[in-house]
Amino acid sequence: MAKNKVAVIMGSISDADIMEKAVNILQQYKVDYEFMVVSAHRSPEWMYQYASEADKKNIKVIIAGAGGAAHLPGMVAALTTVPVIGVPIKSSNSLDGWDSLLSIAQMPNDIPVATVAVNGAHNAGMLAVEMLAISDARLKKMLANTKKENNLKVQKQNEELKKRK
Repeated sequence: MAKNKVAVIMGSISDADIMEKAVNILQQYKVDYEFMVVSAHRSPEWMYQYASEADKKNIKVIIAGAGGAAHLPGMVAALTTVPVIGVPIKSSNSLDGWDSLLSIAQMPNDIPVATVAVNGAHNAGMLAVEMLAISDARLKKMLANTKKENNLKVQKQNEELKKRK
């Protein structure tokens, strides 16, 4: 079994284009993952089984994306001790993603879901990597390099601004 496994799940395949941004980050950092549809509304038994068995499958973090009522992240968090990161999705039936954001962020006590911005799957992937890096020196080093690269980008941007004067 993989040491670090992340589940990237979504309520519908229509969310895949957004959620692939998290997958791209996991691939960049060479983190094992699975990518699938697990709907809280259309397949509640499957969602219950999936979330209940996540720990047994060596899943360390779950990234769950959902639009509209966005029950998936919270329901999964209620069924597992694995940390859940919620990605609110601006879907065809959402109110610009606000309903999804509030549904995921406003969880009751003892059922936390870390929540990123609407359509923020990239940062969900980064947060999952940071969580795994707590006990993984390789990931910690890779993240430190990313921070250095970001700093260099800012320095280059400032050099470009100086040339505009």
